[in-house]
Amino acid sequence: MDNLERGALDDLADAQKVLVGIGGEWKKGKDRDICQAYDALDRLLKDKDYFIVTTNTDAAIYASSLDGERIVAPCGNETWRQCSKACTKDIWEPGEIPDDICPHCKAPLTGNTREAETYIEEGYLPQWQKYTKWLTMTINRKLLVLELGEGFQTPTVIRWPFEKTVYFNRKAHMYRVHETLSQVTQEIGERAWAVAENSVAWVGKLEKLL
Repeated sequence: MDNLERGALDDLADAQKVLVGIGGEWKKGKDRDICQAYDALDRLLKDKDYFIVTTNTDAAIYASSLDGERIVAPCGNETWRQCSKACTKDIWEPGEIPDDICPHCKAPLTGNTREAETYIEEGYLPQWQKYTKWLTMTINRKLLVLELGEGFQTPTVIRWPFEKTVYFNRKAHMYRVHETLSQVTQEIGERAWAVAENSVAWVGKLEKLL
């Protein structure tokens, strides 16, 4: 175990709160063991007060052992369905509308994600409110931030807000893990580490070293 991995495990053990960001390296299909990787992350976070923000829309995280009440997916969930014309704010769960046709205007349904022509954001907002409330409780607490596999497709969701959180909380430590985009800003450089590895493999490595 190198010093960086030892430091990450030590910071995890010492943390009062853990904020996790999940990005594109964790998309279903990118890694055949993605469900096992989520379960490994769950074992790492065992007994910790954590919250996870994911920009992935494939809903694979919800099939894992992670607590769904501690997850928010602000970019949406493709297994949930919305009217493609956004004639209603209604959102349906998989199979709830068998013919996949909007019962209000008869337009086809589509995934409730930011890729929809008109994204109905009400689907994630209740969880987002839980997340923002939880985040206020991290102020001046020992916070570990794990940013896993997030690139620059939607930096306003994870990358930039996480940097801001670490900047203002002097008790926070951050590990940004990505094969090619692990760079950290100078402003938080003394408390943030760039890990140039695939984040799925890195989490599996840490879990095996527990």
